[in-house]
Amino acid sequence: MTDVHSPKAVVLLSGGLDSFVAAALARETGLELYALTIDYNQRHKVELDSARRIAATLGVARHVVLPLDLTAFGGSALTADIAVPKDGVGASGEGGIPITYVPARNTIFLSLTLGFAEVVGAQDIFIGVNALDYSGYPDCRPEFIEAFANMAALATKQGVEGAPVRINTPLQFMTKADIAREAARLGLDAGLSWSCYDPTPDGKHCGQCDSCRLRAKGFGEAGLPDPTVYA
Repeated sequence: MTDVHSPKAVVLLSGGLDSFVAAALARETGLELYALTIDYNQRHKVELDSARRIAATLGVARHVVLPLDLTAFGGSALTADIAVPKDGVGASGEGGIPITYVPARNTIFLSLTLGFAEVVGAQDIFIGVNALDYSGYPDCRPEFIEAFANMAALATKQGVEGAPVRINTPLQFMTKADIAREAARLGLDAGLSWSCYDPTPDGKHCGQCDSCRLRAKGFGEAGLPDPTVYA
């Protein structure tokens, strides 16, 4: 358990398994957790309920669910009337970026997380980005995280005063199987998390989108029971 004297961390909490594990790893190091979830009017808004459940189970000090309607921009299968691909991981092009990519999402979200961190006096930000088993989004790469950290050091009072916020990516080089194993090691109820981009009307994971396939692959390769209810 943390106390009022514990150093603080802000976790970008989507409600997915990756952000759940990243948050739990932050807590394991003794950091007092604050969580930011962005309600960007995403197709899979059910993940917001998962984020709330995860924040409660991890005992975060404060959980902000911030509305930011990115459907005003569109440009993604998650924020516009564009079908979510169901043809398998990586099938959207040879090394191409899939239509489920939300333009500049992690740049926008990390900027908001940075502002929250300054307000609460957090020295650390945790984000569950991954560059191994993922859908090919450019804003999940280590080069992006390094560049954002450099920008944050220039752009904030904390950075100018010599105490820049650290951007922690504990899952960066883990496979989905590694992440599933970490969830088990940490004693997390992975069933609280949500991954599917295109939920069924009765509230199940579709089982066919990239995110569902990666989730199932992870639990399968880890040899762990998958708590997910797929259509």
